[in-house]
Amino acid sequence: MDWRAKVELFETIRREYKEGVGTIQGVAQKLGVHRRMVREAIQNAIPVQRKKIQRQPTRLVREVILFIHSVLEQDQQAPRKQRHTAQRVFERIREEIPQHLVSARSVRRAVQEWKQQRQQARAEIYISQEYEPGWEAQVDWYEAYAEIAGERRKLQVLCVRSMYSGAAYHRAYERATQLAFLEAQARAFEMFGGVFETLRYDNLKSAVKQILRGKRREETTRFVAFRSHYLFESAFCTPARGNEKGGVEQENGRFRRRWWTPVPRFDSLDDLNRYLLESCIRDRQRRIEGRVETVEEAFTQEQSRLRRRPNEEFDLSECFQCKVDDNACVRVKHNRYSTPLRPGTEAEVRVDASHVEVRWEGELVARHSRCYRVQQEILVLEHYLGVLERKPGALPHSRALAQYRQAGLWPDSFDRFLEKLIERHGESRGTREMIGLLRQVPVHGTQGVRLAIESALACGSGDSGTVLHLLAPGMPSAHPDIQISGSGSNFERPLPALDLYDSLLNVTSQTEVRQ
Repeated sequence: MDWRAKVELFETIRREYKEGVGTIQGVAQKLGVHRRMVREAIQNAIPVQRKKIQRQPTRLVREVILFIHSVLEQDQQAPRKQRHTAQRVFERIREEIPQHLVSARSVRRAVQEWKQQRQQARAEIYISQEYEPGWEAQVDWYEAYAEIAGERRKLQVLCVRSMYSGAAYHRAYERATQLAFLEAQARAFEMFGGVFETLRYDNLKSAVKQILRGKRREETTRFVAFRSHYLFESAFCTPARGNEKGGVEQENGRFRRRWWTPVPRFDSLDDLNRYLLESCIRDRQRRIEGRVETVEEAFTQEQSRLRRRPNEEFDLSECFQCKVDDNACVRVKHNRYSTPLRPGTEAEVRVDASHVEVRWEGELVARHSRCYRVQQEILVLEHYLGVLERKPGALPHSRALAQYRQAGLWPDSFDRFLEKLIERHGESRGTREMIGLLRQVPVHGTQGVRLAIESALACGSGDSGTVLHLLAPGMPSAHPDIQISGSGSNFERPLPALDLYDSLLNVTSQTEVRQ
């Protein structure tokens, strides 16, 4: 019986004795307890704490004890799932030293005592740390899930936490690459408004090339250049000792429980990172246990002590010179990205943790979200509109269009309007008319073109001129929900009548006959 239940039982006994039956035997019979407990409850409302029985050390022959200890010591070098249980130790004693008769219970107690002694010997005392403002920040990766564009993804999140104020910065990436590692820290310095004197890390491959003796590390060239740019000191934990950066370890779990629960849902990774930035700022209103001021107040004191950021930004991207192939794509990091350039053109490609940018003669011509899978094609339909105008038959089964459908950028209203255009102008010309409307997407956006097409369909029009009229300046912004009444016949352009030309042909043929 637990302590609380026993206290409540004593109260019931005392009430029954004082206000009920009134005899010890009667209370014992009514409540089903022993008379000794009734007497104890009458004397004192608080039950007497029972003394714990001190077990005597296991009495086994020294040879058996040494055998058990040697087996358990050898287990420390064996795989965790192939270590001895107490039962297996007992079976080996009977097989290997049968002259000593022992019980399984004695062996179990001996194994338990050895494990308890070992655990006490290995118990470690941790020392609480106190930090000066702006002196140290700790950096670490953790995993979290989010739904991006309707798909649940496991993301890698980098956290940079100030050890004085407790302010932190979190940013999510598809992969924990070196580019992401450096970019997140650069953005953290921007949010904090300065650079800490020391940054403490795990021995992650993005920063450490090789672990040497003691605290010495052979660092990667890119990380050394990044540290040289911002002029901070780096410190690395002892391998497998995460307690040396316990501040950021606890921050990761706390932030994940507070801001990643329930699973966040966003249209893109950029939207998610904007949410994380806002959450980091809102999170400063909390008060850390044992402190008087809030995180925001402590961070305000700390910010003036941070090292000033350099005026120039550190170039985080990788640069490649690529030739555009026959599909108007450049191959980068085992993937192909579309461009509006002609095949054979030499282009400059810059790759960062989240995006791939294609430049030609210093001008940005294409920008894609970076894909971390391999042997993939990332295509933008607008890059192929010029070619599709010359080859309209390639549009329906093009891979770029298939990717647009999958991404939700080609709604059903586009297909219905394309069918009307083909019905009115024929397949080739109708497709070219649709391509002309797609050229309005960079100007008015997919949403604006979609609303214009749906409005045209609602009024019964199948002419691209109707859509262009609705996209005219002032129409969408002044009347975003405009409803066109009637059948839309005012927007229809009549087909040309060729009867007059037939009559001219008849006149010409009669003149030739007379001559």
